[in-house]
Amino acid sequence: MSNGLRTSKGPASPPYAHGPYEWNQICVMQKPSVDSYKRYTLEENFHRVPAASATIDQVWTTEAARNANIDFETLGTDFASGTIAFATNEGGVALTTHSTSADQMIVLPHLDSGQSAWTGVLWGTENQVIWESIIRTGSSVASVTIWAGLKLTNTSIVATDDDAAYFRFDGVVANWEATTSIAGTDVEQDTGIVVAADTNYYFRIEIDGDRKAHFFINNKEVYSSTALTNDIDLIPYVGVQTTTTGAKHIYLVKEKISRIIFE
Repeated sequence: MSNGLRTSKGPASPPYAHGPYEWNQICVMQKPSVDSYKRYTLEENFHRVPAASATIDQVWTTEAARNANIDFETLGTDFASGTIAFATNEGGVALTTHSTSADQMIVLPHLDSGQSAWTGVLWGTENQVIWESIIRTGSSVASVTIWAGLKLTNTSIVATDDDAAYFRFDGVVANWEATTSIAGTDVEQDTGIVVAADTNYYFRIEIDGDRKAHFFINNKEVYSSTALTNDIDLIPYVGVQTTTTGAKHIYLVKEKISRIIFE
């Protein structure tokens, strides 16, 4: 230790309680904490607000298009009557539905060809994909459905997608559910993590080399699936839906996704 750790008067000596200290040579860890040279990574902090696909004109002929997030768009039942905007007091963007039952606000990568690497690059079940997101619940979690993760389509209905891995809450169970669809077989696993109002949640889904999806909430693993169907390209979706006649909202703070460079 004393050969590398020094003070202004020379090599440090035990008990190393009289710093400050500095290294007199480069310290190289045997294994990097992040294998960035092995993975392709995208990260979105929502510096711009997503908009409808029709607004995100690729030639940017309108002010609305120039101001919009070109990587993410909005969809959902009557999403045009809802709102998405920078949050007033929270970090990120606020997704707010309209006030009719089953109205939705969904954020997803822009689906136009060539628009964004979020869809131009494929996130296959064989690519050891890692998806992460931070969301914050709204002031009420009654009469609301929330879903976030990797799916084939934007729907909140579990049975629609034959293949998927995502977090979901609809109030039937008080906790987040880790939901998988594998070749049409659906599993909704109770994670034991309660869904509370005005609360931050850090979601992570890691698909390993055996195609098993590992679900984490706030860095705690809450479920591990059986092997997902091979060679299925999934899309990250985050959505909120009202199941009553009152508008509902959540906050989307950030998303991150990565995969191995070559399978």
